[in-house]
Amino acid sequence: MGHTYRVTSKILACAALSASVMFSGFTLAKDWSTVRVATEGAYEPWNTTLPSGEISGFEPELLQDLCTRLKLDCQLQAQDWDGMIAALNAGKFDVLMDAIVITPDRAQVVAFSHPYANTQGVFASADPKIIASMPSTDVLKLSGDATADKAVIDTLKALVKGKVLGIQSGTAYTEFVEKNFNDIATIREYKKSGEHMMDLSAGRIDLAFDDVTFFASALENPDNKAVHMVGPKIGGQIWGPGEALAFRKSDDDLREKFNQALTAALADGTVQRLSQKWFKADIRP
Repeated sequence: MGHTYRVTSKILACAALSASVMFSGFTLAKDWSTVRVATEGAYEPWNTTLPSGEISGFEPELLQDLCTRLKLDCQLQAQDWDGMIAALNAGKFDVLMDAIVITPDRAQVVAFSHPYANTQGVFASADPKIIASMPSTDVLKLSGDATADKAVIDTLKALVKGKVLGIQSGTAYTEFVEKNFNDIATIREYKKSGEHMMDLSAGRIDLAFDDVTFFASALENPDNKAVHMVGPKIGGQIWGPGEALAFRKSDDDLREKFNQALTAALADGTVQRLSQKWFKADIRP
């Protein structure tokens, strides 16, 4: 993803001011006492919006811990995923925290913190025949190299062939699904993961592919009682180093602040404690 910006007179004036201050022996620094953070608020248990309007979940609790360590006033706001990176680079937000997987394409337009989680993707279905034919198995590791992964991908293709497969658009999993199954299955994209869950439960699609932590939480809802995770969990380097915070490339000072806080939270057991609380598993990278 790339973005183009016009150079305005205001920007040029700011650049001139910055240059003059630097030449006088000083540098301008941003005041990071207040930080605007965007999350989807609809990707439980990573983040979810409560009836009260409060945003809760693993990431909001971790964010609160990080901002307390950094003595920052962090203002968390809900933002649809498909416009999140554009909003960051346009200056609407300062940080993104939405189970964002580090990928090479995204790293071209945003700067990532150290990862704070690393999870797997998995299929889910409500069709009894599919559930019976795709028993759950251990994690299959994929490297992201087409040649090395061919045998595993061929096995998955045999399971998915002829099915209608749902996926949230714009995620790290979307490209994987479209690249490997578009020629043998009907791919249906959704704006939010909760939408493919509704179609899955209603039998309008055969399968969905999403993060194992999302399904683990969604399947606790009685409305999804017919849905089961099926087939192998997909992990490994194909998803990159893990989930991380995203920043504008120009805000390296803010990114380093959060990196220091994340390092401390990983070292003192905070990330592990919150992981067990929200996922019933240790998803540390």
